[in-house]
Amino acid sequence: MESSEIITAAFSDLTERQRSQFAALGNLYAEWNSRINVISRKDIDNLYTRHILHSLAIARLWGNLADGTRILDIGTGGGFPGIPLAIMYPGAHFHLIDRIGKKIRVASEVAAALGLDNVSFQHGDIGECRERFDFVVSRAVMPLDKLVKLIDKNVARTPDPRPGNAFHNGLFTLKGGDLSEESAAVPYPVVEYSVHEFFNDPFFDTKLIVYVPIGKK
Repeated sequence: MESSEIITAAFSDLTERQRSQFAALGNLYAEWNSRINVISRKDIDNLYTRHILHSLAIARLWGNLADGTRILDIGTGGGFPGIPLAIMYPGAHFHLIDRIGKKIRVASEVAAALGLDNVSFQHGDIGECRERFDFVVSRAVMPLDKLVKLIDKNVARTPDPRPGNAFHNGLFTLKGGDLSEESAAVPYPVVEYSVHEFFNDPFFDTKLIVYVPIGKK
């Protein structure tokens, strides 16, 4: 399996606690994946690049995040991108939701083992979540236009970003490929960022962060 040095090389200003938490993720996911398959068998050896670093592309885009920022991770699976982001931003709160109970169990057990106290979990459908958040994050859970329609109600409407945040409230989703057809049906602006701009591994050549400021026309 890959080493957590992949993360520390990409983010040089991590605290010792963050370094320790990222280092622990490898064994935690390997152990849980042997019992409950939440990551494909061929991908578990590439956990740090294809799952953890990929999730943290959003952090590279965000930069600093104001304490008290609330983030919803829809379709989190085993905890991506929510858990890596929760390690990176201990002053923010992350709510992870998934329809598959065994996946939420893995994510919650991993968070507990890491001592993360800024993460909550919900086993259920996004339609059951009525809370509002500054940001929604996801990783290729469904076509963009359908995703925006589902989470529109969950984004807090504010005229300006929370002080300290660089982006207007909205959706940040990790996608890949040509999104022109999906984007055309979205009623808000759609902005694409290449993950390869942040990380030069060939895995990221076609990977995108798609940002949709909810409420802006």
